[in-house]
Amino acid sequence: MVRNPDSPVDRRMSDTPAPAPQPIRRSNGVLAAFAASCLPYAALGLPVYVTLPEFYASHVGVPLAVVSLVFLIVRLADIVVDPFLGVIIDRTSTKWGRYRVWMAVGAPILMVSVAMLFFVQPGASGTHLTLWLVVMYLGYSISLLSQTSWAAVLSTDYDQRSRIYGWWQAANIVGVLAVLLIPPIVQGLGRTYVEAVHMQGLFIIVALPVALFTTFRFTPEPRNVSPPPHEGVSAYLDLFRRPVMRRLLASDLMLGTARGVIGVLFFYFFEQARGFERDQTSILLLIYFVAGLVGAPIWTRLAIRVGKHGALAIASLFFAATFAVATLAVPPGQFMLAAVAIFVTGLAFGAADLLLRAMMADVSDEICLDTDADRTGLLFSILTATSKMGYAVSVGTFAILQWIGFDAAVGAVNAPGVIAGLQWLFIGLPVFFLLLSALVLKGYPLDQKAHAAIRAALEAKARP
Repeated sequence: MVRNPDSPVDRRMSDTPAPAPQPIRRSNGVLAAFAASCLPYAALGLPVYVTLPEFYASHVGVPLAVVSLVFLIVRLADIVVDPFLGVIIDRTSTKWGRYRVWMAVGAPILMVSVAMLFFVQPGASGTHLTLWLVVMYLGYSISLLSQTSWAAVLSTDYDQRSRIYGWWQAANIVGVLAVLLIPPIVQGLGRTYVEAVHMQGLFIIVALPVALFTTFRFTPEPRNVSPPPHEGVSAYLDLFRRPVMRRLLASDLMLGTARGVIGVLFFYFFEQARGFERDQTSILLLIYFVAGLVGAPIWTRLAIRVGKHGALAIASLFFAATFAVATLAVPPGQFMLAAVAIFVTGLAFGAADLLLRAMMADVSDEICLDTDADRTGLLFSILTATSKMGYAVSVGTFAILQWIGFDAAVGAVNAPGVIAGLQWLFIGLPVFFLLLSALVLKGYPLDQKAHAAIRAALEAKARP
C-alpha cells in the first residue's frame, strides 16, 4: 500500500508511529507536467464565456436573448450538479488514484461536445446550443474539479500552495493565449472568422489527450484508500455556516461576475464604443491575457509576503482602479494607448483564480481537522459553482443589451444612447463587483499562522 505524507487520510491510516513530515516541495518539472492539463481546459474556458456567446448571436444566427437565456440556465443547472460531482470524486478510490481517473472520464465528453459546439453551421438552433452546452459543461466540470482538487494535495504547505496554483494559473493563461492567437493567424491566412472558431475547437480536441498524457505520466497522486463519508445534506450545509467559507465564496462570486462582464462584452465595447476593428480588439484581448501571465508570479510572491487574502484584496482594488482608467480615460480610436492601459489592467487578471484556489486548499485542511473527512472535491466544486454563477450572471447582460435596443449583428450601427448603455454595463458593473470583493475579504480569518496551527493539529491527530 502506498502512503503519502501529503494526505491527511493516509496519515490517519498509518499503522506505525511516524514523525511529523516536512511539507513537500514539488519540483518545477512535476509542476510543469501537472500544469500541462491546464492548456486545453483554459483554451476551452475562454471561448465558453467570451467567444461562443458572441459567435452564436452574431454569426450562427441564434437571437441574442435566446443565447443569454441558454447560457444562464445551463450554467445555473451546472452549479447544482457540481457538488454532486465533488462528492462522487471524493468517494472514489482506485489503484490509479481518484483525480486522474475522473479527468480521463471527462476527456471524451469534452472532445465530442467541443466538436458539436465549435463546428456548428450558420442557422443552427438554440436547441443545438443548449444540448451540447449541457454535455460540454458536464465534461468540463468533471475535469476541472478533479484537476484543481489534485493540486490541493500536491503539498500541505501554505506558501507552497501559492506556488503550485501559480504554476496552474500561468499554464491556464498560456492556454488562453494559444486559443486567442488562432483567429488572427487563421484570418491572416485569408480565412474567415467562422473558420477561425472551427480551428479553436480543433486545437482543443487535439491538445486534450496530449496534455492529459503528460500530466498522468509525470504527476504523483496520493491514494485515497478509504475515503470517509460526507454525512449527507446537513454536513454540506454546515460548510456554508463557516465565516471563512462565506467570505471566500462571496469574493469568488464578485470576482467571477466582474471578469465575466468584461469577457462577454469585451468585443462589443471596444468595437462599438471605441471604434476598433475586430483584429485590433482581438489583439487587445491577447494583451490582456499576456499581462495576466506576467502578473501571476507577482501575486504569488505578494501572497507569501502579506498572505493570500491580503494579496487578493490588493489585486481586486488594483484591478478596479486600472480598469476604470483603461476604459474611461483612453479616447476612442487610440489603439496604442488602449493597449498599454489594457496591459496594466490585465496584470491583475490571474490573481483571483490562483489565490482563491490556494485559499480553498487551506480551508480543506481546516474542515478535515474539524470533521475527520476529506472533502477536497466537494469544496472545489462549491468554489467552481460560485465562479460559474458569476459568469452566468454576466451573460445576463446580453438580455439587458437587447432590452435597450442593441443590435449584435456584424456591421450593425447602434444609436449613441444604446452605446452609452453598453458603456455603463461594461465599466460600472466590473468596478462595483471588484470593490465589493476587496470589502468582503476584510477580516478573513485563515492566514498563514492559523493554517500552521491547523497543520500541526492534523499531524498530531495522525500520530497514535
